[in-house]
Amino acid sequence: MLRTIWGDADRYVKTYWPDEFQRKLYLAGDGASTDEDGYFRIVGRIDDVLNVSGHRLGTMEIESALVAHKELVAEAAVVGRPDELTGEAVCAFVVLKRALPTGDEALKIAKELRDWVGKEIGPIAKPKDIRFGDNLPKTRSGKIMRRLLRAIAKGEEITQDVSTLENPAILEQLRQVR
Repeated sequence: MLRTIWGDADRYVKTYWPDEFQRKLYLAGDGASTDEDGYFRIVGRIDDVLNVSGHRLGTMEIESALVAHKELVAEAAVVGRPDELTGEAVCAFVVLKRALPTGDEALKIAKELRDWVGKEIGPIAKPKDIRFGDNLPKTRSGKIMRRLLRAIAKGEEITQDVSTLENPAILEQLRQVR
């Protein structure tokens, strides 16, 4: 375990041993809850939370719901984007287990996935945008580049370095909203 942050010991204490826990518990940055049987449910990183109409939704929870559609979804990533009506909107990037859909077929699959998430979690968690791709923007080591997905969801120009991506061409494909 870390003992300090180089040159800033106070920041270490404030970040990892917060006052809310009376400095008795270490804050790792992951969120979880327990059910009535004592089982833990990992929600994901506490900094990966979307605020949709006042409801706090974990991105990992929505991703898990999408991937639970075993016939269609191979992989998914969820980020938030600003929305005038709800404050933040759910934007899902999905890799299907089949060929990339187009036209009406893409709209039909997107509706099916929205309804699926609504059934699994609740209507508030339905993705407003669903974007299909052959894969997700990952580094060569396999880490999903969520900062790039956030930029795409917001419609921003990507100015960050993308030289470490496995497939830089995927960024243009993921700009298409369904």
